Parts: sequence; structure tokens; C-alpha cells
Amino acid sequence: MKSKLLTLLAAAAITATTAFSAQAFELGVVAFQMSSETHARVANAVEAAAKEKGWDVTVLNSNGTLPTHAEQIENLVQRGVDGIVLAMSKPVEFDAQMAAVKEAGIPLITVMSGASPHALFDVQVNEYAVGAEAALYLLGQIGYEGPILTQRFESNVGTRIRGKVLDVVLSENQAVKEVGSHSMARTKSWQEDVRNGMSALLLQNAGNFKGIWASFDGQAFIIDDLLKEQGMSKGDVVLVSVDGGQETFRRIKSPDSMLMASVAIPFEAMGKAAVDAMDRIANGGEKKEAITSGPYLYMNADLVDQSNVDAFIKE
Repeated sequence: MKSKLLTLLAAAAITATTAFSAQAFELGVVAFQMSSETHARVANAVEAAAKEKGWDVTVLNSNGTLPTHAEQIENLVQRGVDGIVLAMSKPVEFDAQMAAVKEAGIPLITVMSGASPHALFDVQVNEYAVGAEAALYLLGQIGYEGPILTQRFESNVGTRIRGKVLDVVLSENQAVKEVGSHSMARTKSWQEDVRNGMSALLLQNAGNFKGIWASFDGQAFIIDDLLKEQGMSKGDVVLVSVDGGQETFRRIKSPDSMLMASVAIPFEAMGKAAVDAMDRIANGGEKKEAITSGPYLYMNADLVDQSNVDAFIKE
């Protein structure tokens, strides 16, 4: 009887320990601006993957404000979470906060943020390749000549690189002229910023552009709607962007949309990769070098246009 009781107690202890360990890991997730679809896609994918592992997850939205982002990272450090994932953060602006994460011994992985000496690595696509694909597609569609407009965003490392690669491509193809450009300055009210800036550009350059380059799809959606409001039809102008997603793919396929192509970044897969890597390092005891040797964990992006969009649309 005593032996049976001890066996039952041992089994109960193992069950309790297993249940506790499954819930013990606490992950903090901070997305810089969840009104941007891509930020939300990463944060939601991280949350879903972490919950599948039985982790406790706290997801925070900085609403596009620098002080809020800094405060949220600091609060997670003070709270003593077991790991932190930052979506579309800014390592230069938040170097002190990321240094505090590292000093506290908390594993930090960023997604689409850029490298930081305080993070294990950044889950990223090769933005130089992405920028080249978008730029060359646009130029190809307009026959490598004619005027274009651009909608830029300099405050994010990825969109900034895309713009710089576009400039390199333009410097080698001087029959294509950038006749107007708007740079998105605000992050909290970015949609209004883009709408106002591009409305002015479209008015100033009416009838004098063959293509439009946007640094990310959220900007392209606003531009697409503005073009439709002006009575344009698909093919009247070539609109190209970067990010991908179901709304993007719907517009590429739609005869009512100007959006012709986007370089699709696998945001959901990136979020899952961040969680899997966190698990291997924080819980499995693996070295960061077993996952990637450098400051980036690269994933592939795909150019999507009308020729292959059906393969990306989810029914």
C-alpha cells in the first residue's frame, strides 16, 4: 500500500512539474506599430507559435511612438520575462534598452529590425535583393524609360535599404527619371501622411508618370485607392511595392487595382522562426551559432505578380 502511494505521489509530482515547466517560460513581444499589417502579422505569428509551446505570452503595441516602445522594453526587463521578441524595432534608437535586456540575461531576438550587438540575431530577408527585385520589375514593366514617382520611408532600416537600392538601379538606367518623391515622416498617423503626400504628388505630376514605387504595401494600398479615385484602370500605371499578404495578393489579381506586383516577405514564418530559435537557445541550451553564424537569420522572399498570384491566395 505504501509503495503504491509513493508511486502515485511520484507520478503526480512529475505531472505537476511537467505542467509547470510548460507554463513557466514567459515571452514578451513588442511590435512597433500594429496598425501596420506587417507588424501585426509578425506579432500575431510569434504569439501563436509561443502559445503552441505552452508559453505565457505578453504582446505589446507601441503605436508607432518611440517613448512607448522604449518604456515597454524597459517594463519587460523589470518584469523579468524569460525572452523578448521585438517586431520592426529600431536598434539605433533603442540601443540603451536593448543593452539593458542583454545585461539582464534575457535572450533577445528581433524581426525585420536590423542588427544589434545586444540581440542574438535579427530574423530578416535580404533587403538588398528584395529592393533590387522590386526596382527591376518596375523598370521592366515601363520598358526602362519614362518618369516615375516614389513613396519612401527612411525611418525603418528595411524600407530605407529598398530605397537606396532603387537609387542605385536608377543611376544605371538614366532613361528612367524620378520626377517626384514623398517620404513618410510620421509613424503614428502614417496613413494620413502618405495620403496627403501622395495626393499632392499625383496632382503635381498628373499625366507625367508611368510607374510608382512604394517602399511597403501599406503605402501602396493608399496610393492604389487614390489612383482609383482619379478614374485610373489597371495598366494605366505600374504600381510596385514590397511585403505581400492576402490583401496585396487580392489587389494584384483584381482588375480594379493598380497594384501590379509585390515582393512577398514571409512574416508569419519569420515570427515562428523567432520562437523556435528562442526555444532552442533559451530552453534547449543551444548556442546561437547553431542557428546562424552572423547577426541575421535570413529567409526567402518571392516576387508575386499576376503570373503566379493564384499560388499565394488562400481560399
